[in-house]
Amino acid sequence: MHTHRITSTAIATVAAAALTTASTALAQKPSPRLLSPQNSALILIDHQPQMAFATHSIDIVTLRNNVTALAKSAKVFDVPTLLTTVAEKSFSGPLFPELQAVFPEQQPIDRTTMNSWEDERVPLWVKKTGRKKLVIAALWTEVCLVGAVLSALDEGYQVYIVTDASGGVSDEAHAMAVERMVQAGAVPTTWLQVLLEWQRDWARQETYAAVTGIAKEHGGGYGLGIIYAKEMFGAHEGGH
Repeated sequence: MHTHRITSTAIATVAAAALTTASTALAQKPSPRLLSPQNSALILIDHQPQMAFATHSIDIVTLRNNVTALAKSAKVFDVPTLLTTVAEKSFSGPLFPELQAVFPEQQPIDRTTMNSWEDERVPLWVKKTGRKKLVIAALWTEVCLVGAVLSALDEGYQVYIVTDASGGVSDEAHAMAVERMVQAGAVPTTWLQVLLEWQRDWARQETYAAVTGIAKEHGGGYGLGIIYAKEMFGAHEGGH
């Protein structure tokens, strides 16, 4: 009887240890739904003056700030990034200069198609990256973003739409387009969420300074908070 009690206790102890180990392992495994620098690619569509003139769902200063921050985020993590424009010379004008400056060596793919996916160079570029998660932002939400997103979804890609680096001709046009894409399976996100999802761990020192630098320059109140904490308390800059 005494031996049985010892055996039962030992079994219970081993089982508890195994459960703890399993729980720890499970907690350390991130969701496959999360973006990482290794599983995603970025497509920026038609961030051009003529398109911005008619964008009313987001302030243009904010839009320019956000899409530039998104581009810088991709560059820091070496995420494959495609720039594409529509009718650059004849109608829409050049890419936002601050956006082009992030990738000065890249010549945007200029198209005639409103749906960039119908220009064979775009899906070919995506295929060559080997990435299945596509992060996409565009002007306008209801035309150029919808077309590319629905097309990519139907070809089996997982698509994340950056809503605050995109804009429509009205609040309703933007909102209905986002709803349509979400119903089709797209995941809505924001540029700062993408940046922090790519970083994921403040112990990743190789990108730490660049990430907090982007946040300080483009992250509004969050960035200002980083500056304040560092200056006043010498605190860890990430803060989240």
